Amino acid sequence: MPTYFDRYINLVEDIDLIDALEKYGPAYFEKEKTTLEKLVDKVYAPGKWTVKDILQHLIDAERIFCYRALRFARNDKTTLHGFEEDHYAANTNVKNRSLNGILEEFKLVRQSTITLFKSFDEEALQRTGVALTTEISVLALGFTIAGHPIHHMKVLKDRYFSLV
Repeated sequence: MPTYFDRYINLVEDIDLIDALEKYGPAYFEKEKTTLEKLVDKVYAPGKWTVKDILQHLIDAERIFCYRALRFARNDKTTLHGFEEDHYAANTNVKNRSLNGILEEFKLVRQSTITLFKSFDEEALQRTGVALTTEISVLALGFTIAGHPIHHMKVLKDRYFSLV
């Protein structure tokens, strides 16, 4: 398991990857929608992301992780670049979007992710590639995608929920 990504992977219980992707996607945030709506544009400290920023970050990161998974599953050994999440966050249009719209996009992206990972056989899931300087398997990328929302929901509950 790659060191940086283990902080997401270890948050996922020991279940099948597709079950984890279904459990820890948009539905995971829908359960807290009432609270999220109250917090939608608030931050717990200056310079921190809003709820909408966090959700857009999850969407952006998921798309990037899926791209990596596709390349690696197809046995592409090209080293892939990293991405600067703060740069991405600074260049979105979330201020002009509704929470519902962002959650709808998240649902569609997650469904695409599930479909992609269902298409991989066991051999493809075990293939690896390098992103930036980290070697990671397709399967580990899938569990990273599943664990990433758990991490951010924990941040929301620990730092944001007390604001309402």
